[in-house]
Amino acid sequence: MYREIAKLVLYRDLGQDSILRKLSGIFEDWEKKESTGAELTTRIYEQIKALLDLSTMYGFDKNLWHNYLTFILLTNENSFSMTSEKVGANEGSVNHFAKGDFRVFKRLFDFDFGPIERDLGIDCFSTICNYKAIGKKERMYNKNVSEKVQAVSLRIEEAQDEEEIFTIVTDFYKAYGVGMFGLNKAFRIKSLPDGVEFLPINNTEQVLLEDLVGYELQKQKLIDNTEAFVKGLPANNVLLFGDSGTGKSTSIKAILNEYYDKGLRMIEIYKHQFQDLSAIIAQIKNRNYRFIIYMDDLSFEEFEIEYKFLKAVIEGGMETKPDNVLIYATSNRRHIIRETWGDRDDMETDNGMHRSDTMQEKLSLVARFGVTICYSKPSQKEYFRIVTELAKRYPEITLTEQELCARANQWELSHGGISGRTAQQFINYLAGRRD
Repeated sequence: MYREIAKLVLYRDLGQDSILRKLSGIFEDWEKKESTGAELTTRIYEQIKALLDLSTMYGFDKNLWHNYLTFILLTNENSFSMTSEKVGANEGSVNHFAKGDFRVFKRLFDFDFGPIERDLGIDCFSTICNYKAIGKKERMYNKNVSEKVQAVSLRIEEAQDEEEIFTIVTDFYKAYGVGMFGLNKAFRIKSLPDGVEFLPINNTEQVLLEDLVGYELQKQKLIDNTEAFVKGLPANNVLLFGDSGTGKSTSIKAILNEYYDKGLRMIEIYKHQFQDLSAIIAQIKNRNYRFIIYMDDLSFEEFEIEYKFLKAVIEGGMETKPDNVLIYATSNRRHIIRETWGDRDDMETDNGMHRSDTMQEKLSLVARFGVTICYSKPSQKEYFRIVTELAKRYPEITLTEQELCARANQWELSHGGISGRTAQQFINYLAGRRD
């Protein structure tokens, strides 16, 4: 094994703590008789445990060894894989080295663990190559990653040589990309002293625009802007504002699901992270994806100044915002930043500024969103329509439309008033009852 891994060129940056690198060292010591059987067995079990942990995290099944090798191929960011992301195979000398690496991975796929198992009296490799995983709820692992890795793993198992693997892998890079951005839809960030770290969101809500009842004009406006964006055409930053519970956040989650396979990715950030916006953009501006930086429930009090970071990034800073980045935000406030009646008085303040200037500074943030979409509270008629449409998705709800509307009216009077969220909560309540 270690002789094969030493031949890797493009995919050799595995990290010193990688399972493959550690197993390579174990097999080298075994062949050279430089460790006792007990020591080797202990080291092997440590790596098997690491492989089982990784497999549980991503819901791998059947041949965990093949799944792991495929995971490396799909997540290793190198000069070849990153050149191929979202465009596929290209002509060039680098393909010679890529095919050489795929030849190595083919041998690793077909590696015979029998000799070391017989010598050490273990069967752990045979077990992980014929594994039956315990069924898990989707929210316990990243289903999106799991399905893609296992599908590619099965195709590589059937590949005859490195030429077929080259086609399989570059086709995947073209369709989805490489690394964490290729496999995951959405991310949060963690601030670091020297930049930011992207943390994949394992389970995004599987909602589609058609699941949101009503708001057809609003949804179409959002679709038109997003489609232009993913096609590489000019598009605008978007602000969705209006009453709470009307579907603003749901619309943006649905947009991500609709356009993920066209290269759309989403990064969710919070107010206290706005100072990291420049670092975020620096890491994503040269990738072949379209990124939406998503800010949910955006609003600022008078004393909060984080909006100044946002204004500079959207428009006004020295560095131009890259074409593959847009900002989508939701807010219950039309103007995002809290206004006071004093802002409307043009008298001078103690520091000599006109209050109207202060107001203009606050309103200038909204002006930087080229598309603003209003999600207003539904009328009672629209509320009843939402309730009846949602009820059709639950066969266990057998109330007549008249009964449904009467119960829905009672529900909203004691549960926060009329909104799409109230309607969904009412339907959840009915669907959860067994009487």
